[in-house]
Amino acid sequence: MKQIEFGELWNIIDYEKIRNDFRKKIIRMKNSRRLKVGELVTLTFENRYTVTFQIEEMMRAERIVDDEKIKAEVETYNELIPGDNELSATLFVEVDEQTKIRPVLDSLVGMNKDSVYMKIGDRMIPAVFEEGHATDERISAVQYVRFKFGSDETKAFADPSVPIQIEIRHRNYNAAAAMPEEMRSALYFDLTQGNSANVWD
Repeated sequence: MKQIEFGELWNIIDYEKIRNDFRKKIIRMKNSRRLKVGELVTLTFENRYTVTFQIEEMMRAERIVDDEKIKAEVETYNELIPGDNELSATLFVEVDEQTKIRPVLDSLVGMNKDSVYMKIGDRMIPAVFEEGHATDERISAVQYVRFKFGSDETKAFADPSVPIQIEIRHRNYNAAAAMPEEMRSALYFDLTQGNSANVWD
């Protein structure tokens, strides 16, 4: 999937005019891209639409108007865009009670290593975690992951008879969630036609 370019973005004044409609569109899109895996973990799959929204919202919130600063934000957020034959997601560890956040995160140390998979039929695709969000002693509540596909996995993804689920296999957290058909369809579009997406259509 091609990355976002500086020239594709609205400035904050023009963005304000279309923000309500665009925000509604992104909320609907994210609802179909969000998968809860067990009680604590949620994955939200990203694409050019969702990442463009995050950049525009950052520019709006921080009142960023300097071109170089905007380009720096674009470069940072482009790290969330999946590459060719990839899907990418933001992984959230969700803990409501403030006093439980650190104990829960401490219990999940190591989850960024061979613990999260996308299972397509009998094929297991391991999540590749972005570096810098975990150590051997600590883990962040927000992680960024990628699933890299071969041609066989992409073909299987297109076959509705082949089940797909996300699995987490960690010493302190084991959970699985089946991928709904609406999400599967959206992610298959990302895999095969994501470069054709015009976020402002």
